[in-house]
Amino acid sequence: MIDRTQFWIVVVVLGLATYAIRFSFLGLLGNRPLPGWLQRSLRYTAVAVLPALVAPAVLWPPATGGTPDAARLLAAGVTVVVGLATRQMIFAALAGVATLLGLPFLL
Repeated sequence: MIDRTQFWIVVVVLGLATYAIRFSFLGLLGNRPLPGWLQRSLRYTAVAVLPALVAPAVLWPPATGGTPDAARLLAAGVTVVVGLATRQMIFAALAGVATLLGLPFLL
């Protein structure tokens, strides 16, 4: 178990670091236009973060002890295919969820 003093030091330092990161964009650059190259790069942030959050749950799911599961891999594939075909995130997510929930009944 972590010492109570050490815990609060970590909490305060992480809080200050988070504040500094956010202040650097909002406080210092909030009323200034960003360079074009930075605006173009920031457009892809959400597109990069979502797969980075989902990939470990698909490739190393805790529910199966870290071994890849056919249902999760197929649901991820269906999600990608439906997303590319329809260009609608909600349809892709619903197709993936339906596949993930319905496939165990078929297998």
